Amino acid sequence: MNIITSIGEMQAYSDKMRKEGKTIAFVPTMGNLHDGHISLVRKAKKLGDIVVVSIFVNPTQFGPNEDYKSYPRTFEEDRKKLEKENTDIIFFPDAKEMYDKPKTYVYVEDYSRILCGKSRPTHFRGVTTVVSKLFNIIKPHIAVFGEKDAQQAFIIKKMVKDLNFDIKIETGEIKREPNGLALSSRNAYLTDEEHSKASLIYKSLREAENMIRRGEKNPENIVIFIKNFLNKNKVGKIDYVEIVNDDDFLPTESLTGNIRILVAVYVGKARLIDNIKVSV
Repeated sequence: MNIITSIGEMQAYSDKMRKEGKTIAFVPTMGNLHDGHISLVRKAKKLGDIVVVSIFVNPTQFGPNEDYKSYPRTFEEDRKKLEKENTDIIFFPDAKEMYDKPKTYVYVEDYSRILCGKSRPTHFRGVTTVVSKLFNIIKPHIAVFGEKDAQQAFIIKKMVKDLNFDIKIETGEIKREPNGLALSSRNAYLTDEEHSKASLIYKSLREAENMIRRGEKNPENIVIFIKNFLNKNKVGKIDYVEIVNDDDFLPTESLTGNIRILVAVYVGKARLIDNIKVSV
């Protein structure tokens, strides 16, 4: 496994692999890797000849009062985990290498303003910009994103389609702790009590799914149920509970077809997101 910190060196390596006919599969991360990230790396290994994992805490996707400075940075532990998975390349640039007084950004209209975009208005502009840069640096044939960040995955797919990136986007399923809590780097912020409370987010989603399976057709009733469940159990401050059509990520008026229920909750110092897809 090699560690590359230079954009030019990374591009040269990718050019060489492409000339040799190798398929490059890419997993972008901000480090502090957990089993959810590792599952994406394993999926990438099945899809490509060469696996590149980026570790870069991207400053442009954090708001002014968010946790950029305190975000966990655990490179040595991450390196050992990726080495164990026989990862080919870690791309590990610093912020100075990635950004030199930038004036250019990539932004997906409309979809970047809903859901997480309401409370984090500059977040997705930072995500789409850095992912575009990483695509141009690493030059992958395939990129793998996690379904926990379902809105992010949808936005990336939209960007790739609209800008004609010759890259196939794959997604990996959500990995969970035994109590159902979706794996997240920000789970480290939780106290033991908050950790227990946070597991109820997934329970609320499963109960909502059961309501739909039993014949509930009104999305508003599902939203009200989840909010009441979370508030009754004092899980935390709700950011949003939304139901969208999973094909276009727009609000749905009917619980039919492929739908996705999405939740964001502030639990202690952590803002946690989760979602569940239901096919009716």
